[in-house]
Amino acid sequence: MTGTLETSYPSPEASTGLMLWRVTNSWQREIRAILAPFDLTHVQFVLLAVLTAMDYETPLTQRDLAEHAVTDPMMTSQVLRTLEKKGFVERHPHPTDRRARTLTVTPAGATLANRANAAVEEADRAYFSTLGAKGQHFTDCLVTLSVAADTSGKNGSSDQRTGSA
Repeated sequence: MTGTLETSYPSPEASTGLMLWRVTNSWQREIRAILAPFDLTHVQFVLLAVLTAMDYETPLTQRDLAEHAVTDPMMTSQVLRTLEKKGFVERHPHPTDRRARTLTVTPAGATLANRANAAVEEADRAYFSTLGAKGQHFTDCLVTLSVAADTSGKNGSSDQRTGSA
């Protein structure tokens, strides 16, 4: 028996969500392939890049990083343990909060983050080059959606955050 999906779309290509899903999966495959030679998963790269990019005059906690990267705090903690084992991140006791850990990028971590970021940015340019002159408009639309999600709390954060990762 063949089922019948009730939908308001005349074709799958008319569904913005489905198209976003397909493009996201395709783009993530590209990024995974680019990061493989660096021995980094996508989330390891994002956290390492965001941590490297952050200007922190006060002690930066794992929670701060999770909020800035818009990642789950528990997953962030697990990934940071892996990055620490690899020698890319150091975690230290917080000077005033016994429960918190502060973060710093090691010189090796900063070097790796910058090398991997250059490769990811080049992959992004190549992947999105198909859009041609529409590329900036597409990025602007994504920023609009991201800000709306941040404002409504759909990204797990009520703050509006920007950053390159």
